[in-house]
Amino acid sequence: QLVESGGGLVQPGGSLRLSCTASGFIVARYRIGWFRQAPGKGREGISCISSGDDSTYYSDSVKARFTVSRDIAENSVYLHMNHLEPGDTAVYYCAGQFSGSPYCSSFPEMSGSDYDYWGQGTQVTVSS
Repeated sequence: QLVESGGGLVQPGGSLRLSCTASGFIVARYRIGWFRQAPGKGREGISCISSGDDSTYYSDSVKARFTVSRDIAENSVYLHMNHLEPGDTAVYYCAGQFSGSPYCSSFPEMSGSDYDYWGQGTQVTVSS
């Protein structure tokens, strides 16, 4: 099971840290992806951290503003979001995959079908 937390209301230019905590499995062994879905829009893959070497991927929409990291002791993955914009408003989901390639680079399109385990999502609203 994956559980996201850390969402909320933040002003433009602000920061948030989302957490994705695993229970029942070791998150270090899973490729973890972050997705988001804005109202009326499709799901967008925005970031990924590999299980093999912790290499990362970011979509163009969040590159240089968001950072993904893994904390083995906390069995969690974090998405650090800086310089938030109103366009970042969405429900954010983390997803995990154990089988297949551990590397994010093997899945450059970041499809949701590449992940078997999903959290319930956490709302992020960027507004003044």
